[in-house]
Amino acid sequence: MHHVFAIALVVFSVASGGSARGELSAGAAVVDVTPEQLPVLVNGGMLGREADTVKTPLSARSLVLDDGEDRLAIVVVDSCMMPRALLDEAKAAAAAQTGIPADRILISATHTHSAPSSMACLGTEADPSYVPFLRRKLVEAIAGAAGNLEPARVGWGVVDAGEYTALRRWIRRPDRLADDPFGNPTLRANMHAASNWDDVTGESGPEDPDLSLIALQSADGRPLAVLANFSMHYFGDQSLSADYFGLFCEGLKSRLAGESEAEGEGPPFVGIMSHGCSGDIYRVDYAKPPGSRGEDLTIQSYADALVDRAVGAYESIEFRADADLEMAEARVPLRYRVPDAQRLDWARRVVEAMGDRPPKDTTEVYAREQLILHEWQSTEVVVQAIKIGELAIATTPTETYALTGLKIKLQSPLEKTMVIELANGGDGYIPPPEQHLLGGYNTWAARSAGLEVQAEPKIVEAALGLLEDVSGCDRAEYRQPVGPASEAIRSLRPAAYWRLDEFSGPRAIDHVNDHDAFYEPGVAFFLEGPRPDAFSPGGRPNRSAHLAGGRIDARIPGLGDRYSVSLWCWNGMPEGARDVSGWLFARGHDRDRDGGNDRLGVGGTGEAQGRLIFSPGGPAGGDRPLVGRTAIERWTWHHVVLVRDGDSVRIHLDGDPEPEIEAPAVAGSAPRLDQIFLGGRCDGDSTWEGRLDEIAVFDRVLTVEEIERLSPR
Repeated sequence: MHHVFAIALVVFSVASGGSARGELSAGAAVVDVTPEQLPVLVNGGMLGREADTVKTPLSARSLVLDDGEDRLAIVVVDSCMMPRALLDEAKAAAAAQTGIPADRILISATHTHSAPSSMACLGTEADPSYVPFLRRKLVEAIAGAAGNLEPARVGWGVVDAGEYTALRRWIRRPDRLADDPFGNPTLRANMHAASNWDDVTGESGPEDPDLSLIALQSADGRPLAVLANFSMHYFGDQSLSADYFGLFCEGLKSRLAGESEAEGEGPPFVGIMSHGCSGDIYRVDYAKPPGSRGEDLTIQSYADALVDRAVGAYESIEFRADADLEMAEARVPLRYRVPDAQRLDWARRVVEAMGDRPPKDTTEVYAREQLILHEWQSTEVVVQAIKIGELAIATTPTETYALTGLKIKLQSPLEKTMVIELANGGDGYIPPPEQHLLGGYNTWAARSAGLEVQAEPKIVEAALGLLEDVSGCDRAEYRQPVGPASEAIRSLRPAAYWRLDEFSGPRAIDHVNDHDAFYEPGVAFFLEGPRPDAFSPGGRPNRSAHLAGGRIDARIPGLGDRYSVSLWCWNGMPEGARDVSGWLFARGHDRDRDGGNDRLGVGGTGEAQGRLIFSPGGPAGGDRPLVGRTAIERWTWHHVVLVRDGDSVRIHLDGDPEPEIEAPAVAGSAPRLDQIFLGGRCDGDSTWEGRLDEIAVFDRVLTVEEIERLSPR
């Protein structure tokens, strides 16, 4: 079993108890946390703002569970984010009042951007009158749920709600970089960049479509509460408002409470919507043309649609009363990304010029943030795991990317796992390490995104270790399912087969031999790949890598001048953006000034626009490449096979037995030259901007019949 002690765990506690447990009890409550004094500061923007009206009430929705030996509490608050210090104080007060240990209390924010500010961040301070009010209300919510405990049954439901969530963070073209607040052209990926398709090459990560439910019933089947979880950042509403989270909770209550509540049977039903991993997620699907991205949805129709999905999932839930409870907590020390001497000097000069007034623009906001990070240097974050019978909850204290949530879910010891973000603190964005290189708002050092580059893997490791401890089982090993198309590749005995389904780099695993390849920096992971029905059966997406400046470096010992390369490609560059849209394959030494040999790519401008191009490279290759006949549509998957047979070459597209390119081509590769590059030339010119997947290299010439087997139609 893997434990999280390896990352210097500061405080660690596991709820004790044997295998024999009493009957599960549950209680739920809702406490109004709408401020009593207006106006109030509102968080969630770059600059400070106030609100003096209330559109919808704000709530703290709580759930207390007891199995006869252990008791725990879960609270979800209509707030943008809440600092750990405030929550620690509320937990201590609640523990004194209810007897529930502080490290068995989970408190998270919904992340509505239209709620009072309880945490200073960017250009907004914490509202001084609201913070103590909220602290009291959190204690009240926990005590109220504890007072409503009664025998209960629990069950799990999940439904695909992918049409209501999408990636908001897209990768920009390498020639369309923008400046960060410090004046540097680092912005390679950013939120909402795909509002103009000409600027971008594709999404920077996967989405998580699951709307998950942990449902509680009384012993006689009366609905008590539902804890839902969904990964969508926020809808956006007039302040003050609980956003779609509150509308969902009320809609679920009206659909599930039924006649029992009208007749006054027991405490009211409580619907709870917790925030899934949504740091790079929004409701607008930029992959669709304008006008069909969900722009016509109102906040009410959006919430109603999610309620419809949730009710459908609820109706299929099987409940049980013998669920035992376990809970564990870790406090993980992390450092901030503090400014270097040059940036610190710049920040001091900007802030000195501001005087006592608050920041008025992005530059001033980030200058002040540098001074704060420099003063703080380090922190500790809280990570938790809960087991409820066969169900699990893991938490992060941050705005977490969907990929991070998938890492935890797909490796959890318990298949039925939800991940709640912004729990037990508001520690900002934690991009996976490779995403820092792509830049963007989510990476700019501030309290909103200031944790160390390795914060994401450390928090994932902490969550998985805690899940192992509460479940008593080892974490799952994620394996991409093997479909008929994968079996077809394996049956032809390739020298190497890279599925490119990794969560992270730098290693790309060879699934048939030991020829692992290596990702260079500039790659995004776990994007959707081609033909999931053929490569990844069972309802799981096929996964691929998106190249954004990086290549894949591989070596095939003994590769001669008779070989074949089979790969799937998805071009992210607009037509005509540059001379060559991108190179897919090259053979030769790294940094070869001639670009290497046997170069295969997709043309950009001129007569080769959008069509396959091939150059044997070297002195004999000339400058004019061979050109295919078929245009390759942008943002679509295509299967390409390169066959080198001594002094001739042929290239097939999408399994067509008629080659796109077939010609004599003097071999430029020495028989013992075993290094190849995928997604770029040897000299790094015009690297591939888009996705690659399911790459196989054969140390022999494939026949037309074999190529047709590799390209399912």
